[in-house]
Parts: sequence; structure tokens; C-alpha cells
Amino acid sequence: MAQNKEKRRAFPFTGIIGQSEMKLALILNVTDPKIGGVMIMGDRGTGKSTTIRALVDILPEIDVVLDDPFNSSPTDPEYMSESVREMFEDGKELKAAKKQVPMIDLPLGATEDRVCGTIDIEKALTEGVKSFEPGLLAKANRGILYVDEVNLLDDHLVDVLLDSAASGWNTVEREGISIKHPAQFVLVGSGNPEEGELRPQLLDRFGMHAEIRTIADPKLRVEIVQQRIDFDANPEKVLNIYEEKQRELREQILRAKELLPQVTIDDDLRIKISQVCSELNVDGL
Repeated sequence: MAQNKEKRRAFPFTGIIGQSEMKLALILNVTDPKIGGVMIMGDRGTGKSTTIRALVDILPEIDVVLDDPFNSSPTDPEYMSESVREMFEDGKELKAAKKQVPMIDLPLGATEDRVCGTIDIEKALTEGVKSFEPGLLAKANRGILYVDEVNLLDDHLVDVLLDSAASGWNTVEREGISIKHPAQFVLVGSGNPEEGELRPQLLDRFGMHAEIRTIADPKLRVEIVQQRIDFDANPEKVLNIYEEKQRELREQILRAKELLPQVTIDDDLRIKISQVCSELNVDGL
């Protein structure tokens, strides 16, 4: 039975004024998650969090296995948890459902257990059953994981987060018991210059970097503030105004995903990219 879903009260992505570099970087990453995420640096009040949280409303819904805590795909083994894959390989029926792409916020004070998940050791020892409480990495699978003020995140959590983002899997080990699950997500970090330079382990782990500035044009500043006042006063009205643009962008992203495997890059362009990287003294290949 279809249920009426209440619209999220997030400001419409297509209604955000300016900050084209940040918006393009986000759109490219959700179109091709293999880019490796995006780090957005900018002053406070430049709309970083608003834009990032608005992103999921322009994304097509995904097919997931019903009641699966890892958002497993019912058809693609690459995006299945171990238990779902076993059922898939055994030819068992997997009930599917549509779901909005998950957007998970990782708070700065999060513990490792909350991020990675926990294993119930007592249940495992007494009943011989692997009981796992999924963490934020499980909930973010096939979605977006957002870390605000990422430069202030605990070093150990940064390592765990980046390892999972790179491998696409999260492994939890306790007392000789090991559980792993898919953790394929678009990693989005944000920060501002007041927090200092990015730590070395963060610099080369984001596929893209976007730097945004406070808009200086007085007329645009007034327009942005008025736009926000209008949204706070009547969210439904503003959402309806941008509904068609939201739908068009959603369809463009879906079409781009379909065309992506057919995209080829000429050797001349590859050489040009390599030349630019060399001139900018980019580390590695």
C-alpha cells in the first residue's frame, strides 16, 4: 500500500543562489561515486550544510532489500551484504522496496562503536549467533556520509572513515569474532579556514576539493536572505516553486548515470590532465 511521505523540510537544491563550484562538485560525485568524495572549504554562513543536505532531494530513489540494515541492492551483488548475497546466490526471493538515498551526518563526538557498529559478544558466546548492531557506516551504504568540520574529527575516526571509503567495506572485529558489510558511500566533508589547514591524511583522500567564498554582491546577499525568510515562513510554497527544476535535475543525473559507462577520454585530454597535474606539483599519479 502506498503511503504519503511528508516532504523533507530541506531547502531546494536548485533554488540555492551562487556557489556553482560546490554544487557542480556534489552533482559529479553523486553521478559517479568513484570520484572519491568532495571536501568543501569555506567561511561560516556560506551555505555549505544547506547545500549538502539539499542534495538527496534531487537524487533518484534506490532499490533496496526490504528490512535490510545495509541498504543492500536486490540485484547487484557488489552492493549486497554477506547474508543477502548468500540468499541471492541460493536463488531465494529478495523482497525489494524503493528508498530515498540516505544522508547520514557523522557528529564530531561520535564513538567508534557508533560509527562502525557493535558485536554482541555475550550473545555470540552463549548462543553462537553473530548479533550485530549496525553503525553509521552501515546506514550510509549507497548514500552520502557528511562530516561537518571534518578537520576537528578524532584522528582514529578519520582513519576508520577513510579506510572504509577507500575499500567500500567496514570490518568490525571483537574477541576473535569478525563481521564485515558493504560501506560504499559518497564522502562529503566541510570545514572553514578558521579550523586551520587540512591534516595530511585528509588532503589526498578526497577526490575533489571545492573552495567557496562569501558572496559580496549586495543585491545577491539581500536576495539570499529574503529567499531564506520566505522558505522559513512557508516551506511548501518555496518547494512547489522549484519542484519542476528539481525534477529536471533529478532526471539529468539519472540519465548521466546511465551514460557514464559509455564515456571515453581522448589521449590528448589525458596528456593535458597529466601536464596540469605536473605543473601544479600534485603528489603521486
